[in-house]
Amino acid sequence: MNEHQSMTPHEKALAVNLDQRRYGTFAEIGAGQEVVRWFFLVGGASGTISKSISAYDMTVSDAIYGDCARYVCRERLESMLHYEYDLCIERLAQVRGDSTAFFAFADTVSAQSFSGNKECHGWMGVRFQSHPRDDVSQIIMHVRMWDSENSAQQEALGIVGVNLIYGALNLFHEPEQLIESLLDSLSTERIEIDLIEFSGIEFRHVDNRLMALRLVQLGLTNAVMFSAEGQVLQPSEVLRKKSVIVERGRFRPLTLVNLDMLESTIQQLKTLEQVDGEEVVTLLEITMHNLMADGEIDFRDFLSRADVLAATGHTVLISNYFEYFRLVGYLTRYTDRSIAITMGAGGLSDLFNEVHYQHLQGGMLESFGRLFKSDVKVFVYPMLMPETGELITVANFKPPAAISALFEYLVSSGMIVQLDHYNEEVLHIQSDNVLALIEQGDDSWQQMVPPKVAEAIQRYGLFDHGKTRKR
Repeated sequence: MNEHQSMTPHEKALAVNLDQRRYGTFAEIGAGQEVVRWFFLVGGASGTISKSISAYDMTVSDAIYGDCARYVCRERLESMLHYEYDLCIERLAQVRGDSTAFFAFADTVSAQSFSGNKECHGWMGVRFQSHPRDDVSQIIMHVRMWDSENSAQQEALGIVGVNLIYGALNLFHEPEQLIESLLDSLSTERIEIDLIEFSGIEFRHVDNRLMALRLVQLGLTNAVMFSAEGQVLQPSEVLRKKSVIVERGRFRPLTLVNLDMLESTIQQLKTLEQVDGEEVVTLLEITMHNLMADGEIDFRDFLSRADVLAATGHTVLISNYFEYFRLVGYLTRYTDRSIAITMGAGGLSDLFNEVHYQHLQGGMLESFGRLFKSDVKVFVYPMLMPETGELITVANFKPPAAISALFEYLVSSGMIVQLDHYNEEVLHIQSDNVLALIEQGDDSWQQMVPPKVAEAIQRYGLFDHGKTRKR
């Protein structure tokens, strides 16, 4: 444990207050002024706080920060940070700018209410100078609060806010250590951080995809999502009121088969009455189980995978959900529409392997009960056996004899569905073979992946491309 991790919220807030280089503004909407309260309580607040504001009324908030469709959203947070930071600089830079590094902290939060039926979450961030007269840096994050009582949620919110401010002002040069410090004096049973984004001068070399991965690796959340452009996404903003298709894989690299699985599923899903004409979100998922197959994460390999997925324009999901029912539970937090899981026929063997469900009191039955409780379907892509040329499908898949009746029930009920619209010409492609060809310098691999993926692999030297050439 380092010196920062051993500090209490009281000690962190006091350390900020006693740092004569720091001075700034606190702006908080919803759940009271829980973060700034710490800095008032510990003493010495006059050395840190230039202004504290709670624009709680919606009309007042709009008058200060501009109109906004929702009040607990990223857009509102960013408008608060920009407005308060710019105002702080405008009013104080000429007077004390040579000796002071300014900051603005903001949060907008929806905590437990009397009705008890609201989503308890919030956005918070800090915009700051690391040194006087320096260019600006910024950290924003999204939190979910799991305490059942409003007072406990407010306490947790205050602590994580103190951790964020202290981390931004003291650990900006160590962003991974900063992330690890965010739940000091807390636990994931109380609060979850499912998005963090670094930007600005101090974080110009930070890859936010790696920071998102660290959130999952450290257990601060179970899943993160980022766009093809590398922007970290908040799941509710991506999935709300949309049908979802998830394809899980290693994607080392993404091949023509992976894209054909998605396209086949989209075609078949859109024939269903409940999704006809609706927008469908496609997610390519990599599990921590896959990333840690060799015992630890190879971050270079992870970025190679992320880059090839980005080349195809797809949204990426990194999750700690080995069991599919846990993945579905996560998705149904954000959407009440259809969910489709697409997998190769080889994946059915894993899905119906009882070993994976021994930790559940109800075993496999409990798992499938939780998996299919909503509008969920598993779409199965055929698998070509390289040794025999046999095509494995739902029709000829042989589950263990003891659960064959369960398998037949799920098929006859339309919960497990065979994909029909597939491209027979790509069925022979296997990602392991493609990776081997890349490593050997055999250019025939280029015919097995989408053109944009081939271009990305060659341009950026992904998967060690170019280190070995065919003689």
